[in-house]
Amino acid sequence: MEQHKNINKMGTIPVQRLMLSMGVPMIFSMMLQAFYNIVDSAFVSNMAQHGEAALTALTLAFPVQMLLVAFSVGTGVGANALLSRTLGEGNREKVNRVAGNAEFLSLVICIISIAFGLVGVRAYVQSQSNNTLVIDMAISYLRICCCIPFGMVFFSCFEKLLQATGKSLFSTIAQVSGAVANIILDPILIYGLFGCPALGVRGAAYATVIGQIVSCIVALFFHLTINKEITNSLRYIKPSKRLIRQIYTIGLPAIIAQALMSVMTYGLNLIFGTVSENAVTAYGLYYKIQQFLLFAAFGLRDAITPIVSFNYGMRDKQRVNLSIKCGMLYTLVIMLSGTVLLELFASPLAHVFGLSGETEQLCVSAIRIISLSLVFSGVNVAGQGVFQALRSGMESLIISLCRQLIFVLPVAWLFARIGLRIHMPSLIWWTFLLAETISAALFCVLMRRIRRSKIACI
Repeated sequence: MEQHKNINKMGTIPVQRLMLSMGVPMIFSMMLQAFYNIVDSAFVSNMAQHGEAALTALTLAFPVQMLLVAFSVGTGVGANALLSRTLGEGNREKVNRVAGNAEFLSLVICIISIAFGLVGVRAYVQSQSNNTLVIDMAISYLRICCCIPFGMVFFSCFEKLLQATGKSLFSTIAQVSGAVANIILDPILIYGLFGCPALGVRGAAYATVIGQIVSCIVALFFHLTINKEITNSLRYIKPSKRLIRQIYTIGLPAIIAQALMSVMTYGLNLIFGTVSENAVTAYGLYYKIQQFLLFAAFGLRDAITPIVSFNYGMRDKQRVNLSIKCGMLYTLVIMLSGTVLLELFASPLAHVFGLSGETEQLCVSAIRIISLSLVFSGVNVAGQGVFQALRSGMESLIISLCRQLIFVLPVAWLFARIGLRIHMPSLIWWTFLLAETISAALFCVLMRRIRRSKIACI
């Protein structure tokens, strides 16, 4: 075991330095992904005609995009944690089969996405709006994203395989490559520059999927050439019920957590739509701005999970405890810094997107109110990564249900009714602070129990 421990840096490098060396590239990668989501919205909202309608269309399409991300990233998270733990145990044959089964599952996700893109998009979009212009734009955008899913889905797989072996820098390079391609292509395809036709929201969709394909190709290259801990062969792609079950035992809570974001956003679109279409647009825009910070927390969580999981597999109690402590501390620093920035620059951020007066006012109030919940969000996101690493999927699921469903949709519905009655639509934004605060308190209770039942027994 000592010989194997010296092979992988996750069992030897000081935890604080390891967390930064793995976490910073992942944070940068995730923040860049969020940045080009914001850039997409900025280019679309500043179209010469119907910019705000196009921004609303992207908001309506967003829950399905998040659902596709949920299955892709959740499967990758499961494979990541299982592969990291298996590396810690020194079982090379199982490592190869875990990687192969992750690739097989990615192919299945792509097939399901294409099927929905062909037959389900119209009914989904029409369930959220009666505005014909918005409906047509949302269908055009979403159909392209669903029918060309390969880049995003397989990038999520190869990214997690690289992260599981401690090579997060290379997954970041792949992410950056796709993001740069997306940002360059956005104005060209949306506005019709350099002789290209002006495609509007369809241009934004094509720029997105092309960027995802670029990231996937680069990540695949690194996986094949640099991930020496994994042997690639078609025989390892053969599905194994046992391994798939193990992957989803770990990854299912992550899938549900991400899918709950989709369900929450869809439900909030319906609830906010009863207030006004402007509220839907304002929330959709704030959500993408907020993602810049939430994705940073997700990036650090993706470092916390394999580090804690590897050392838990090595049964190194000291490194497990230190990994949890460092992960939580770094997450809190990021989220507190982000909260301060959003409070200071709420108005300039909202103004960039060329919104109408009422929509811009709602967006500013959303930024200033909801950002107060970001510190608690960070606790919950990092905590879910810890739970996943310690094979405590149920606890992770409980936190997800609380912060994205149980304490959100009913409260949002109530606050929307009260806000309409007292002519204060911004009341709906306080929903998020309430949900995240209660969920963070619950996390502390569950973490105390996990420490006694699992960490103390190492």
